[in-house]
Amino acid sequence: MTDRNDMSMLRPGERLDDLQRNGYRIIQDPGRFCFGMDAVLLSGFASEGIKPGAKLLDMGTGTGIIPILLEARTKAAHLTGLEIQADSADMARRSVALNGLNDKISIIQGDIKEAGDFFAAASFDVVTCNPPYMIGQHGLTNPEAPKAIARHEVLCTFDDVAASAAKLLVTGGSFFLVHRPFRLAEIMMTLMKYKLEPKRMQLVYPFVDREPNMVLLQAVRGGRSRLQVEKPLIIYEEQGVYTDEIYDIYGY
Repeated sequence: MTDRNDMSMLRPGERLDDLQRNGYRIIQDPGRFCFGMDAVLLSGFASEGIKPGAKLLDMGTGTGIIPILLEARTKAAHLTGLEIQADSADMARRSVALNGLNDKISIIQGDIKEAGDFFAAASFDVVTCNPPYMIGQHGLTNPEAPKAIARHEVLCTFDDVAASAAKLLVTGGSFFLVHRPFRLAEIMMTLMKYKLEPKRMQLVYPFVDREPNMVLLQAVRGGRSRLQVEKPLIIYEEQGVYTDEIYDIYGY
């Protein structure tokens, strides 16, 4: 149940959404950008590889969805979210406070390309990222809009993301990401360029008879060459009905 104190933390146009984990909720603004299934699937995929006591950084955290979900799903010691957009970072901080997680989650406003200025090299055991999928600004009427920044490589490229992840991870640390399959060859080449060896991959299909529309990846800094391809993840049994795997990831 939402009380008046919770509502006082909301700005005009914002809402509170239940995350189905530990009673946690998140503040979102539908007029700007709301988290999608890709962030939830990434949290489920990454949680299997996060050891107790790990220090984690989520780059481009948006409103903090991934750190909050991973705090609920893992025994990480501390989680940090890095977000360039001031409004999103502010929403993330308020969601962290709303859930009483100020001691476990920190939100830093800053640019992924300059992450090395905020954090020491090799200071994280895990880095996660749900980066912009689309290349460049083609077709954008307003590249400065929050949704454009979240979806298009307006402020950073995947090369920027991989370079920062490699710099901030300890040797043997894991980089978890979600992306689009049409860029998989480029993604693999970029990861290996920065000595981030792909170790696990899972393709996500909307329906069993459709092409995949997401790919989940784990790369290890300085890892040996060996890639495990996991069984496909199917989202829908039929239109509007999730598979059991998706219900489990969402915590229903």
